Amino acid sequence: MKFNQFYVPALSLLLFLTSCKKNPVQAQQTGKDGSVETEKPNSDYQPAFKGQTRIKAVKTTGAYQVEILNKDLGRPWGIINLPDGKFLITDKKGYMNIVSADGKQVSKIEGFPKVDSKGQGGMLDVALDPDFKTNAVIYFSFSEPFGKGNLTSVAKGKLSADLKSISEVKVIFRAEPSYDGDKHYGSRLVFDKDGYLFVSTGERSDKVTRVYAQKTDNYLGKILKITKDGKPAPGNPFIGKEGYEPEIYAYGIRNPQGLAIDANGNLWDVEMGPRGGDEINLILPGRNYGWGDVTYGIEYSGQKVGEGITRRKDTEQPVYYWDPVISPSGVAFYTGNMEEWKGNLFIGCLSGEHINRIVMKDNKVVGEERLLADQKERFRDVLDGMDGNLYAVTDSGKLYRISKK
Repeated sequence: MKFNQFYVPALSLLLFLTSCKKNPVQAQQTGKDGSVETEKPNSDYQPAFKGQTRIKAVKTTGAYQVEILNKDLGRPWGIINLPDGKFLITDKKGYMNIVSADGKQVSKIEGFPKVDSKGQGGMLDVALDPDFKTNAVIYFSFSEPFGKGNLTSVAKGKLSADLKSISEVKVIFRAEPSYDGDKHYGSRLVFDKDGYLFVSTGERSDKVTRVYAQKTDNYLGKILKITKDGKPAPGNPFIGKEGYEPEIYAYGIRNPQGLAIDANGNLWDVEMGPRGGDEINLILPGRNYGWGDVTYGIEYSGQKVGEGITRRKDTEQPVYYWDPVISPSGVAFYTGNMEEWKGNLFIGCLSGEHINRIVMKDNKVVGEERLLADQKERFRDVLDGMDGNLYAVTDSGKLYRISKK
């Protein structure tokens, strides 16, 4: 018995120490073309321009360390900082947690509306009101049971002073039509400098709903821009245009789980393709991004998507694409303490099981690196932390901190 009492704490200490790794020991693999991709593409499609896919691999030269701050966060989906440095982390099951800056203290927030958490649904992303310090209002997206199915909804509410509950909850936008499915909700939220909210929505995956991404009388497969009350943002490209919903900012989107604004104010989305065709897009107002007519991916069956075309004059080309897929989710532009990472786009990857580092110059991709591949984790979201560190949450419930050594 004495041996067992000693062994369990010792084992726990050993596991904690091994979780606080320095630079991943597993060297980044590179393919014959010098890129980070070692597998064959699913299709024989050719890129529209040099550097659109399989760009040269880069490697971080500065020293950094990787720590696991918490291993028991349930099913985290989105992570942001509160002004005091704590984390606000959504849980797919339908609630949020307040997590201390060191990851050790976790408390649940009560009072959220019911979510439909089957499949890919649940409590999704969260964003602070630009005036959060004075009004304590947060915005969140979730898969809401609605009509004969469910849909991606955006709501807002006020956090209590003790951070234990939310009140005055109001759904401000619903991405109709509802559909009885469990996939491709999107959905990320990001405020621009003028206080307007960008919302990404998926096309709900099935072929019967895929066509909605190209139609402009609905909200599936879109980038939307709305006010804090869910109204069309002033200046939206389709206001007053017949056949177009006025909240639409861009369309032809598949499943955009990444949305971020860079230092120059440009809006970027990262979205999942089918077999191949994951994309990084520079989102411009009024533009059509092609899905489900134009793609570098193929059906899961191996057949072509539609007519099998990768470009059309009335659609935008992705700035970058992957084939095979990495299943990109949450994204962040880095502004932290690692000098060589500044301005880089970091992407949490699900099936790819790594954090993707994208180096850009003049809105073009010039380098790619795969970080933390040795962790074998599905990275759901990444955060450019207010303390200068990079953070990430995983589907297995872990909170990572990646910091300058």
